[in-house]
Amino acid sequence: MYIHPFTPMESEIILQCKNGDLQKFGELYDIYVQQIYRFILFKVCDKETAEDLTSVTFLKAMDGVKNFDVNKASFKTWLYTIARNSVIDHFRQNRETVDLEDAWGVKSMTDIAKETGDKIQLEEIEKYMSGLKPEQREILLLRIWGGHSFAEIAEITGKTEASCKMMFKRVIDKLREDFVPLVILLIFIQAIK
Repeated sequence: MYIHPFTPMESEIILQCKNGDLQKFGELYDIYVQQIYRFILFKVCDKETAEDLTSVTFLKAMDGVKNFDVNKASFKTWLYTIARNSVIDHFRQNRETVDLEDAWGVKSMTDIAKETGDKIQLEEIEKYMSGLKPEQREILLLRIWGGHSFAEIAEITGKTEASCKMMFKRVIDKLREDFVPLVILLIFIQAIK
């Protein structure tokens, strides 16, 4: 049994929440809200939808924190899993307008450019990313923009750590061949985190 590391402060907040002090959940919200919002935004590509799904994610987490098991996953991984499932539920409910298996269709490049602050060749990046399989995009986003370890990505996606590593390596190798400016952008984004 692997026990995931928590900061002492986070561990204490989780314990208080599990014991019924949900006022403390606001502190966990403050720690993770921007990360979760950014993850969801990259998946749905719409600011308002991302805001709504971020709220849904934290409401579900607050409702379920009493049942959170520190022996199964880190709080961060658990929260990202809830966010991922909220996005999947959103696309299932809106199936007639968006295919669940390819939920990348960007509605407004302007919103994304403002939101991420990246003004360099977003159309080329979107075109390249839309050519990837949904599972490849998800692993790429979790690893590069989310800063997750492969173990965390495996927990979030339900895949093995080895398959996540292999898929990530293949996508990065393909990027190096096909699109050097995107690789430079990804490295730059990772470096400023």
